[in-house]
Amino acid sequence: MSAAPPFPIADPLGEALHVLRMSGVFYCRSELSEPWGMTLPATPGCLWFHVVTSGGGRLDGPGGDDEPLRPGELVVVPHGSGHVLRSGPGVLTPDIRSIPHPMLDGRYALLRHGGDGPVTRMVCGAVRFSHPAARDLVDRLPPLIRVEPSPLADRVQDTLRLLAAEVEGGGPGSDAVITRLADVLVIQAVRTRLERDATARTGWLGALADDRIGRALAAVHREPERDWTVASLAAVAAMSRSAFAARFTELVGEPAMGYVTRWRMQAAVDVLSVGDATVAEAARRFGYRSEAAFVRAFARVVGESPGQVRRRAATRGPAGLDVFAD
Repeated sequence: MSAAPPFPIADPLGEALHVLRMSGVFYCRSELSEPWGMTLPATPGCLWFHVVTSGGGRLDGPGGDDEPLRPGELVVVPHGSGHVLRSGPGVLTPDIRSIPHPMLDGRYALLRHGGDGPVTRMVCGAVRFSHPAARDLVDRLPPLIRVEPSPLADRVQDTLRLLAAEVEGGGPGSDAVITRLADVLVIQAVRTRLERDATARTGWLGALADDRIGRALAAVHREPERDWTVASLAAVAAMSRSAFAARFTELVGEPAMGYVTRWRMQAAVDVLSVGDATVAEAARRFGYRSEAAFVRAFARVVGESPGQVRRRAATRGPAGLDVFAD
């Protein structure tokens, strides 16, 4: 079997975010008249984001901190923690699920709430990374991310200006544009945080930035079903087998073939969770001649059987509908 070409990884963070696949669960365009307040529920596995396009408010963060919400800033709550939004101290904050918010489609709501005072306009939402390996990346993020105007955040500010113009101006197709810009903002926020925080770039995420090991990681991520060996991965990295094995373990924190197996099983979780593949079909797809061998490897890495993952996925409703159900 010939090795894949040793292509460079020009944007390792972009590679990681692409692999982990972000999808929107809920978006809400809000017109809030003072006094206003609401409580957003905990949504495990989701990242919340909030953008004020005009007006302002406060966010009671997951750590109990009272954070300002100002136009031109992006606030992300990465770990799905419940939190509170309000116009000021002492304002009642009912659960958002108890506040009428007509759904314009399955994921996009319009919320008008509050008294008869000055109006604040916001775009809020919840997104999730669908790949099982996303937990490793999200766990590295702090409880709250604030992206303020600065030269380092020019890309974010450009997107915020586009989003604000769309919210304030409206027009045909505005809802679709707002959701796509919101997705871009979340990716930009995560990337900005990881670019600035070297301590978050460890393990496979940090190793992606290495010119040689990054090539091998990207190849595994893109083709987890391939029959990888240390020799074939070393060829992708343009290194000797021994040098590759030592450097991979040093940077990633585990041997290459252990990583391949773990990533392959995470990809198998994805296949069994979102598709109609049987356990036997998943075993064949990921190169196992024996279904029993696949089941043993899966259970060792994931901590439960592939059948349990498949049954749980079959009983779960469509993504997003459970987050704001009454």
